[in-house]
Amino acid sequence: MAALFTPAALKFLAALKKNNKREWFQPRKEEFDELLRNPLVQFAGMVNNMLLKAAPDYAVLEPAKALNRIYRDIRFSADKTPYQTHVSMLFPNSKLGKKVGAALYFHLSAEEAMIAAGMYFGETRELQAVRQHLAENHADLRAILAAKPLKQKFGELQGESLQKCPRQFGVDHPAADLLKRKQWLLHANLPASAVLTENFATDAIKAFQLLIPFVKFLNEPLKGMAAVTGEARL
Repeated sequence: MAALFTPAALKFLAALKKNNKREWFQPRKEEFDELLRNPLVQFAGMVNNMLLKAAPDYAVLEPAKALNRIYRDIRFSADKTPYQTHVSMLFPNSKLGKKVGAALYFHLSAEEAMIAAGMYFGETRELQAVRQHLAENHADLRAILAAKPLKQKFGELQGESLQKCPRQFGVDHPAADLLKRKQWLLHANLPASAVLTENFATDAIKAFQLLIPFVKFLNEPLKGMAAVTGEARL
């Protein structure tokens, strides 16, 4: 199949980074849709078709619903630039919503393409639930992370950690390295030019398939948990 994105799409993102203002973007909204939004919707549809078969709870009703807005929420930010300088899409667990648990994620900027998954932000109750699940089932997560195809593609677990393992588990707990984490993330960072190849979409979908067991593990203890506050996961 033909490549989803063109060199013009990457040039647009580079130009947006230099001209992040409404006066520049608004006259070019149709160009943005043609070069970036529409191909991203098409890509989201392809990922969604895979999820409908492999992990239905992570599929969306309409592919466009997976896309994140290009417009930034600047209400409480010191940075008042109005637009994201990347396009992205998110596939959370539909029963949890965007603000709870782990999700599958993709973004494209002028510099890189990222395929990722995991739990980026968690409220206290979510972190407690995931850590308790880890304390009891850490061997299962280690087996998921040690799988050769996943490890070759995504490497080691990433994300921020506490300095020490939470007191209730003890520093000698066999999962102390996992329990002290505040984030559980896997990501593959590719040059932006990777999206210009004909096989990118196929390879990316295979990569997302590898991430499904990881995301399911993290979300297992969160079933039935509704969002209260916080940002979207990834």
